[in-house]
Amino acid sequence: MPAAALKSKPLPTQSTAKRSVQLDLPCVPVAKRPLPAGRPREWYVTHNRRLKAMRLAIALLDSGVYMPNQARNEKIRSTAELIGVHPPSDTTCHMVRAFMRYNR
Repeated sequence: MPAAALKSKPLPTQSTAKRSVQLDLPCVPVAKRPLPAGRPREWYVTHNRRLKAMRLAIALLDSGVYMPNQARNEKIRSTAELIGVHPPSDTTCHMVRAFMRYNR
């Protein structure tokens, strides 16, 4: 057997766990599906409110607001304007803070 075949492979200089991630690429939106039919109206209202509150909570976290007490109604509403959604109600603002509290 040739001596070259018996040599051990050199160890990699970088770990394979460290991979470059490109964060500046725009997110690909998830395909929208129609909501299930036949539910009471209140279910749809609550569902859409949760989606909006989650979008706002994510936007606030991305902007550096990590604590629920930092997220006043004015801050949440200005963030809604930045991301292009209608200004949230007081109930939705409360839900945004609840999401932030839950995820701590």
